[in-house]
Amino acid sequence: MKIAPYLFFDGVCEQAFKFYEKALGAKIEAMMHFKDMPGGDSPVPADAMDKVMHARMSIDGQIIMASDAMGGRYNKPQGYDINLTVDTPEEADRIFKNLSDGAQSINMPIAETFWALRFGALVDKFGTPWMVNCEKKM
Repeated sequence: MKIAPYLFFDGVCEQAFKFYEKALGAKIEAMMHFKDMPGGDSPVPADAMDKVMHARMSIDGQIIMASDAMGGRYNKPQGYDINLTVDTPEEADRIFKNLSDGAQSINMPIAETFWALRFGALVDKFGTPWMVNCEKKM
């Protein structure tokens, strides 16, 4: 079994995934827009045809998927963070700095804690909550 977060965005999925690709050193493996759906009778409004129907990104062998929520069905993320566990403090600092660009909030600045060489939490400019963690050896 594998677990892959599926994120929903309020019309900014493509921009978010391009940002994550650069910030995380990830690779976008797929990005399909509503206008690319087969068939001709789409229930999607004309002004949403350029929005993302489905996207898939690979980060060091792990997968995150996403799309733009349609028809007013977007809900602001709450009650979770996407945790990125990295091997070195330098990698943690770099990723946190990259994700912090334009962040809505820095919930905990990246720093050493009693459990981690580096830990930080933020909500990025697209509203996605992240934790960056480089754990100490227990």
